[in-house]
Amino acid sequence: MSNPIQPLKGFRDFLSPEALKRQWLKTKLESIFRAWGYDPLETPTLEPLELFQGQIGEDEKLFYQFTDNGGRQVALRYDQTVPTCRIVGSNWQSLPTPFRRYQIQPAFRAENPQKGRYREFLQADADIFGTDSPVADAEVIALSLDIYRQLGFKNPLVLVNDRTLLKTVPYPAIAAIDKLEKIGRDQVLAEMVAKGILPAQAEIYLNYVQNLQPNAAITAIFDLLKQYGFPPEWYRFEPTLARSFSYSSGPIWEVKIPEIGGGSVLGGERYDFLVEKISGQKIPGTGFGLGFDRTLEACQQLGLVPDYTASAQILVTIFSPELLNNSVVLSTQFRQVGLATELFPDPRIKLEKQLKYAAKKSLPYAAILGPEEAAQNTVVIKNLQTGNQETLPVSDLAKWQP
Repeated sequence: MSNPIQPLKGFRDFLSPEALKRQWLKTKLESIFRAWGYDPLETPTLEPLELFQGQIGEDEKLFYQFTDNGGRQVALRYDQTVPTCRIVGSNWQSLPTPFRRYQIQPAFRAENPQKGRYREFLQADADIFGTDSPVADAEVIALSLDIYRQLGFKNPLVLVNDRTLLKTVPYPAIAAIDKLEKIGRDQVLAEMVAKGILPAQAEIYLNYVQNLQPNAAITAIFDLLKQYGFPPEWYRFEPTLARSFSYSSGPIWEVKIPEIGGGSVLGGERYDFLVEKISGQKIPGTGFGLGFDRTLEACQQLGLVPDYTASAQILVTIFSPELLNNSVVLSTQFRQVGLATELFPDPRIKLEKQLKYAAKKSLPYAAILGPEEAAQNTVVIKNLQTGNQETLPVSDLAKWQP
């Protein structure tokens, strides 16, 4: 039986310090997406189960699916690409072509929770629809690298392959080969055999993939990445990169952070037939999904996340119940001059406890408005780190610099 006061396994709570760090990353990503010309899009948390069925590949066993109160077979959002293809197919005539979008919403997968993997997780996607040009693939790959460059990573690495190079390899073998780095050669071969592939044929498939060479599309992408200004050591052809999504149809890529090791923090692919499969309209697409949690963890490991404590810069205390109205007015005046301001919510609490509260929240300043200050229309501002304080006329609040 689950503990009713704890979140379910694979789901998480975020107290303010962690939530502020997540908000920092989300805001950074939105800024970068918009700087590249991508506009936001949102889709429902719940979709018809049939939207995802037959689109994902082997991992369909991870769907959170159930029958709703209306007897409909539904699923929580497994990824953001498939629902976006639904929207694009339904609204193509009214959309600008090519169509760029970004999306930052939760996705849900019923997998075994482990470091960097959760059952509810935030995904950040960016895609271009309406062109099959390698220039579009190069753009979203360049955007992938630019995100990590702007976050402060010194050596992000994007591994690139092309699923058209694997067109003679059956999907079950592709899904196994995609795990080569994680489970090793012997386990990959064993997995192919377990799927009904003869041992000799499994060896042939793996050797064939390991000896692939870049095609014209990959060469064109690398040429454009050079023009974008990325150093050559930031991108590399990787023949065993396969990506397990069954809808991948062209260039595929993953971003890794070599300094921290582990798996990828971002994965992308071209998928020229997914919109057609869902809506009947032939609309090519290319884009990526960024692992928000893995990216944030990498930022924290390398010290790239700012120190976040409280949102407010100053606490306006309440000296006594009689001065409540004065403190309310003062808090409004602080906000009007651009300071994030918190008003202590209980005039019955002694000033000493109010100041301890501010210190516990790591607020940098507290404003004290006693009877003398109220009479003289001044305020005492206390620096909670140093203990120093100064008295200012309320009329000079706009001149005060925290």
